[in-house]
Amino acid sequence: MRAMVLHSSRSLLVEETLDIPDPSPDQVLVRIAACAVCRTDLHVIDDELPNPKLPLIPGHEIIGEVVAIGSAVEDLTPGVRVGIPWLAWTCGVCSFCKSGNENLCERARFTGYTVDGGYAEYTVADHRYCMRIPETFSSVQAAPLLCAGLIGYRSYTKAGAGRRIGLYGFGAAAHILCQIASHEGREVFAFTRTGDLEGQQFARSLGAVWAGSSDESPPELLDAAILFAPVGALVPVALKAVRKGGRVICGGIHMSDVPSFPYELLWGERSISSVANLTRGDGARFMDVAKRVPLKIVTEEFPLSAANEALERLRKGRVEGAAVLIGS
Repeated sequence: MRAMVLHSSRSLLVEETLDIPDPSPDQVLVRIAACAVCRTDLHVIDDELPNPKLPLIPGHEIIGEVVAIGSAVEDLTPGVRVGIPWLAWTCGVCSFCKSGNENLCERARFTGYTVDGGYAEYTVADHRYCMRIPETFSSVQAAPLLCAGLIGYRSYTKAGAGRRIGLYGFGAAAHILCQIASHEGREVFAFTRTGDLEGQQFARSLGAVWAGSSDESPPELLDAAILFAPVGALVPVALKAVRKGGRVICGGIHMSDVPSFPYELLWGERSISSVANLTRGDGARFMDVAKRVPLKIVTEEFPLSAANEALERLRKGRVEGAAVLIGS
């Protein structure tokens, strides 16, 4: 099979021909149809997340067809389409797993980080962590749902039931959440890079009631703000934009350092929370929402061999919606 492989941090991926992996008893072998490109992939490649498996095949927003199953697999059969997300395995016995917080498992494994991912033509995955995908989405459309959708939706639920929601960083996750929030009758305020007029128009086209630069103040105080841009300096900016009792949710796995800020920005029972990984329950709940909301998933397709180009475009903020690699 062809695969794009990372051999050392802060380097380009190398296209290689590798043996197709064999599934272990609990795994399925999946022929990959599409794999979306996520900012977390950049954090892994740019050495902002520590100790990745090397060499590594990145990618954790995978859609494909099961072509073989391990001896212990009973719930999936060849021919079934599945999604393979960031969470690849958990221990099932630690206090976090037993309390329904498997996203915090200390021994968790992660697709495209500690195990090989989807920048390839085939991959293997534990059947218990594969997800059924609504038939309403093509494989290319579905790929961004596996992280931009899932992690974004977990961030959205932690933001509470407030009416006015701010989204800082209008990329793959925000473009999905904007539509869900608008469908549910909420008002979305979108914040983009300074001067990104096209991004602001994109946000308005998906239902945002207001769009501006991240250094602008919204026209009214927000009930909650979700930060997808990995910029710590936006935390005090978002705190200033939310009302008393408002929530600021940091939705990324990595963020630059948060600068000091006056206590008065936090006072008034405002709160800051991070979002770590996802659970299989998050996946089931989000896929149910995705079936009900008429989502327009905006993608830009790249051949597998152009993974470095897709990553660089994402790094520079030049992708509208989500970049998706297709194998053939």
